[in-house]
Amino acid sequence: MRQIRAVILGDELLTGAGDPKGIGWLGRVQARLPQSSDIAVFALPMIGETTSDMQIRWKTEAAMRFSPDSENYLVLALGAHDIQAGITISRSRLNLASLMDDAMREGIKVFVMGPAPTGVAEFDAEVKHLSDGFADVVKRRQLPYVDCFGPLVNHEGWLEEVSSHPRKLPGQVGYGLMAWLVLNRGWFEWLGISETD
Repeated sequence: MRQIRAVILGDELLTGAGDPKGIGWLGRVQARLPQSSDIAVFALPMIGETTSDMQIRWKTEAAMRFSPDSENYLVLALGAHDIQAGITISRSRLNLASLMDDAMREGIKVFVMGPAPTGVAEFDAEVKHLSDGFADVVKRRQLPYVDCFGPLVNHEGWLEEVSSHPRKLPGQVGYGLMAWLVLNRGWFEWLGISETD
């Protein structure tokens, strides 16, 4: 049997904060993994994480969870904290590119999720620009990229939840939507498994 290790780096959305069920998008995705597969999932969230933080954490926290005896997969669940931190788009792109290139040199397969909208129009205009920049970097390397911004920016259920939460976090509907996007944008193909295995 294949032994798979999947490490996920991301911000507070990786914790499932705001979800009354407490499982977030990742719990919903894990629930769809076939029971016959041997997949160890390591979620490593960091509140307020920027791409600069993620670039450091990939080496200090994620890499140590991989094994030469397993197939190693890395999920980068990107947020929009670079905007608040004053990191330029070009620097954000460079941070992501360097991280992915480092991981691929180590033989690690990479899957990237883009930032989600907040429901604040002026800020979301910047999030869209950031998401487009991330998508370009990822697609140049022919890796899977899940656009969370485009499908959710005008979604009524998503906007209702993030608009009513003091920290602009989704709830049960929003996390379900994120999980659906991941599962239907190449997740099983990336892992090399079938949903019915």
